[in-house]
Amino acid sequence: MIKVSDTAVDKIKEMLEAEETPNMFLRVGVKEGGCSGFSYGMGFDDERHEGDQELDANGLKVVVDGDSVKYLNGLEIDWKDAAMGGGFTINNPNATATCGCGSSFRTATEAGNPAAEPC
Repeated sequence: MIKVSDTAVDKIKEMLEAEETPNMFLRVGVKEGGCSGFSYGMGFDDERHEGDQELDANGLKVVVDGDSVKYLNGLEIDWKDAAMGGGFTINNPNATATCGCGSSFRTATEAGNPAAEPC
């Protein structure tokens, strides 16, 4: 369902090690908003919810809420180093349009609820 590059897994595991809460995992999801209608959410969590789907990415536990799964099938998360710092990149094959900052999207069948102001 979701692919996480080896570089991104290493970076996420490094970040998780810095946390002081045991049993944390990466939670990935989608919510309405952003320039294009839907925005990505990615963060650490230690609490599972009904409907969550769990997958293993090279030893990294990734959890997606049931409502977001349909938007994230085939999603690829990577980490890119850059001269001014690095960051996570997201490639979503379901997105038919994205905003300039790359943090929001819409699909061919759903537009979400775009924010009034651009990113």
